Amino acid sequence: MNTGNKALKDVVGIGNAMVDVLAHADEAFLAHHGLAKGAMTLVDAPRAAGIHKAMGHAVEMSGGSVGNTMAGLAALGGTGSYIGKVHNDQLGRIFHHDLESLGITFSTAPALDGAPTARCLVIVTPDGQRSMATYLGACTELGPEDIAAETICGHRVTYLEGYLWDSPRAREAMVKAARIAHAAGGQVALTLSDPFCVDRHRDSFRDLILNHVDILFANEAEIISLYQARDVYAALERGRGDCRVVAVTRSEKGSLIASGDMVYPVNIVPVEWVVDTTGAGDLYAAGVLFGITHGYDLAKSGRIGAIAAAEIVSHLGARPEANLSELVQQSL
Repeated sequence: MNTGNKALKDVVGIGNAMVDVLAHADEAFLAHHGLAKGAMTLVDAPRAAGIHKAMGHAVEMSGGSVGNTMAGLAALGGTGSYIGKVHNDQLGRIFHHDLESLGITFSTAPALDGAPTARCLVIVTPDGQRSMATYLGACTELGPEDIAAETICGHRVTYLEGYLWDSPRAREAMVKAARIAHAAGGQVALTLSDPFCVDRHRDSFRDLILNHVDILFANEAEIISLYQARDVYAALERGRGDCRVVAVTRSEKGSLIASGDMVYPVNIVPVEWVVDTTGAGDLYAAGVLFGITHGYDLAKSGRIGAIAAAEIVSHLGARPEANLSELVQQSL
């Protein structure tokens, strides 16, 4: 990929635009509210309201998987844009402001009626694991009309969020964006988002990856489920036959990046204390995408991803607090 064209930005992300509401609770809270530990559960408005009320003291901050990745990319010194649907309400305006303040262009027109801006209720258990109850709200309004060719063509990589695949109109938007990106000589990346998301859409995900995706991000459970493989290495073998690069996170075991005949193991960056794993995969993707779009090889791109992920698990929330660019310069 040509990383030398200064007119191009690095990444345009397309995702569910939502605000995260984070609180600490024990596993009994998860059981009481029927939430799967370590996964995302879709909920309707009344259920979201009940869980939110029961959470007690909580911290609100802009989130969304690809939104977090774009924030991480900006913190690393990268450039980009974001496409996602919010309502013209308070949370929508907060989300818009938060991305724009980081230097990420967010020009998608907000919804003027209908459902409010989406929110993700994040329960952090004592082991640092996050479990999510998500009310999609205005996210479901994203459609192909929100995909502007000039925006997609102005970026080296178009990054798609797997969670969007739950919405038929968002599927159309993702495929439209991928086709525009490839026609313009860009690359397409996809994050599988969640094991349950993979279970819901395994066959259509595999078709999307085979026909439209160059760079695939997944965790170990997601890629094993996608290819119904015996282990992560067998899944990687399948994945690298479908797309150019496959990056798989493995929690404390680090990550693996495969391309062609090569598999690059990437060690974790140790942290003193894991506070909250929310956004670890999102920030890992930010680091890898930053590396790829700035001419680093895959091993170093994975190392940048590990550095970004380590920063994010050291505090509550999925947006960076430290200067990631400085951390990378000190560590590479």
